[in-house]
Amino acid sequence: MIELLGKSKTELIEFCVGLGEPAYRGAQLYHALYVERIFDIASMTTLPAALRERLVNEARVTLPVVRRRYVSQDASVRYLFALPGSQDTKKEDFTTEDTEKKMRVVRPASVEAVFMPSEGRQTICISTQAGCAVDCQFCLTAQLGLIRNLTPGEIVAQVLLPLEEQKAVLTANTNIVLMGQGEPLLNFDSVMAALRILLDPKGVAISPKHATLSTSGIVPGIERLAKEAVRPGVAISLNASNDEQRDALMPINRKYPLATLMKACREYPLRSWEYLMFEYVMLGGVNDSLADARRVVKLLAPLQAAKVNLIPWNPGALPYHESLPEVIEAFQKLLIERSIPTFVRHSRGRDVMAACGQLALNEMSGSPLSVLS
Repeated sequence: MIELLGKSKTELIEFCVGLGEPAYRGAQLYHALYVERIFDIASMTTLPAALRERLVNEARVTLPVVRRRYVSQDASVRYLFALPGSQDTKKEDFTTEDTEKKMRVVRPASVEAVFMPSEGRQTICISTQAGCAVDCQFCLTAQLGLIRNLTPGEIVAQVLLPLEEQKAVLTANTNIVLMGQGEPLLNFDSVMAALRILLDPKGVAISPKHATLSTSGIVPGIERLAKEAVRPGVAISLNASNDEQRDALMPINRKYPLATLMKACREYPLRSWEYLMFEYVMLGGVNDSLADARRVVKLLAPLQAAKVNLIPWNPGALPYHESLPEVIEAFQKLLIERSIPTFVRHSRGRDVMAACGQLALNEMSGSPLSVLS
């Protein structure tokens, strides 16, 4: 059976033509999935009954299972999705190499997404991998390690399901941020396949101006992303002011140190409306001094257009604590005085984040669930 969710218009057209159908049936199928958000093939009434019956037997639309929902005091909804796996894949059907690849892709996993409504707009934060291999020391997901990459359909579904469940109307101010579990640029092909659907005006129709991909600084991925015709904005997780500090907090820095990362940032081809965003998690007594702020200014000053999001660390089961509000304010003030636009971004749904992050660990370790659905 072919999985339809995550397929591009071209792929769906080729599939329908292969069934002996006219090419426009593939375009209708694409519209039904991504514009109308119809996930039951039998309900796609723009398709003739005979084709629907055939598709029911030869294709499928696989959606994540919502294991838990957490509603925050600010009306954000945090989802824990279970991604099904295929335990019955037969090795004799593939070469050894293909079998191993296939089994990795279909391994069961749990990921998180967050739907954040606010007046006049809505934002959806999605994951691109189950777990993460980057091992940032202040991140709860790092404790999972990398479980597997997500498929294009699993990435797209994290946008479609909340929109449909919340009966949300897609507006010009609908934002998506690839800032959930995983490093997007280490799952480049699937992420870009999903984004081409999400950013297609005839697909999910989110504006590239309202899409942001967050990376820990995978330089080859940044260079590759720069060549894409349709791409989101980029947010770099900086989180440190020098290599020694960043090596300790983000081991990926040992492979792509700050000099290499900043060179890639200087060479990144910004569009007329675009900034490079730098995210900086404020860790009390670790990276939040005024000396750190001055070093950040020195790093970012050579860039054409940069701005900074200071992110108070969200308390969790890790050996860090939040920076004091007055420390964050002083850090921000210094950057602004040096002509670097700087904002303080408080995480939406803070009252459920730690619980849901811990639940993802529990799901993978088999620990009992202790949070109400």
